[in-house]
Amino acid sequence: MLGYNQSKMAGAEPMTVAEPRGALHIAMPALQEPDACLPILHDDPARAPMIFTVRYSLMEYSGFMWEHGGYLIRRRRLGMLRTYLMLLKTTGSAALHFAAAGRGKLTYEFTIDDHGIVRSCARGVTLISWDDVVRIRRYRRGYLMVLKRGTLPIPYRCLGDAERAGMERYTEMLKIAAQAGHALTGAPA
Repeated sequence: MLGYNQSKMAGAEPMTVAEPRGALHIAMPALQEPDACLPILHDDPARAPMIFTVRYSLMEYSGFMWEHGGYLIRRRRLGMLRTYLMLLKTTGSAALHFAAAGRGKLTYEFTIDDHGIVRSCARGVTLISWDDVVRIRRYRRGYLMVLKRGTLPIPYRCLGDAERAGMERYTEMLKIAAQAGHALTGAPA
């Protein structure tokens, strides 16, 4: 049986703990590549993180999904009737999912800084690294963070001038990173 000061990983050396028992220790595996580092857009200790709260309404959320769906579907050039029908179907299913999940009743608190995005609500905390953010799009109602899996709408009404400037900075930094990534791999920008 493993003692308090030992790791539960097979073949691992025992961990020595000098702090009191209440201290939390997280063991992380070493990075695969020696030159690799955790992704940080630009770490400026003088810049404070953006902290704001959001409570979505069904109409607002559906508006974000309608605009974003329109952007994605129009790129396919399906014709006006097919585009409209597909928009109705996708926005309607997103609205049903929003209502069924009870997201309109939750208040989300966002903390956005150079290390990533933290979204917390009564149901838990979601950590999103900048590696998971593909793009930040601007729509009529606000910003929509396009993630590798899903989207994250941020309404303008919840942001002050400093937060909007911060979101614009992150939008531009993601564009630059995407262009640099495409240039490095040889794919067209």
